[in-house]
Amino acid sequence: MAIPIQHSSKKKIFITGANGLLGQKLVSQLVSIGDFEVFASGKGESRLPGDGFNYVSLEITNRDQVHQVIGEIKPDVIIHGAAMTNVDQCEQNQEDCFDVNVNATRYLVESAEAVQAHFIFVSTDFIFSGEKGPLDEEEKASPVNYYGETKLIGEQMVMNSNTKWAIARTVLVFGIAHDMSRTNIILWVKASLESGKQIQVVDDQFRTPTLAEDLATGCILIAQQEAEGVFNISGEDFLTPFEMAHLTADFFQLDKSLINRADSSTFTQPAKRPLRTGFKIEKARKQLGFEPKSFEAAIGILAKQINLAGL
Repeated sequence: MAIPIQHSSKKKIFITGANGLLGQKLVSQLVSIGDFEVFASGKGESRLPGDGFNYVSLEITNRDQVHQVIGEIKPDVIIHGAAMTNVDQCEQNQEDCFDVNVNATRYLVESAEAVQAHFIFVSTDFIFSGEKGPLDEEEKASPVNYYGETKLIGEQMVMNSNTKWAIARTVLVFGIAHDMSRTNIILWVKASLESGKQIQVVDDQFRTPTLAEDLATGCILIAQQEAEGVFNISGEDFLTPFEMAHLTADFFQLDKSLINRADSSTFTQPAKRPLRTGFKIEKARKQLGFEPKSFEAAIGILAKQINLAGL
């Protein structure tokens, strides 16, 4: 696979999962900042808007392809954001989940070691049991579902690698993809209430929801500062989905009486969810200068994006 590589004095940064929500935000911010020569990779054709980056079609579960692509580009930094993240699908299709979340991470780590790239791995609060929160970076992992298990194995591989590494753990990422390819709690609550629909929202799960733009910024701060170790990169507001729904209804001035309080036992899902997670972000604040938006400010950002999209 011939990859067009323009010679530049800038450091090279390679993104996996570039067509996804986080990947789109990463590429957009990196191109805007201009510090790096950006290589965006994804499965199949590019679904990214704009230009200013190199796109590489890459099947990350193909070891030879991963080794070849990384060997040719020789990036200084790899941000590995690609993953199978649908928790219920992971539970029901464990072989596929293992292939994407474990095998692919192994191949990328091997490739990073070969070129001595700074490897930044995007991980999750779902590596934790959900018995307490918010959590700091030292908390002991104990996943309650298969998705969490595979991400924990990925973390362990990264920690044991022979290259510079960092792990960016995050929580309940939300945002708007340019192609509107996925929904989120804000869009769901807004659409439901606008159509006069009653909704059931759990009040016994606690998270620190994270705007996708903030997660991208946190990963880029790690790359720019060549930071190493584990960092919690999330929002700071410790909320239940029920509280998130109320804040969304308040912002858009919608009828909160349509929001019904429920608990997790109301819903039958293949994968168990940790009840209480959320992150403390003091380390990222102090060491990286990371400063996320409040949940209410994030709703405002999404509202502008919804207007621009004409929704």
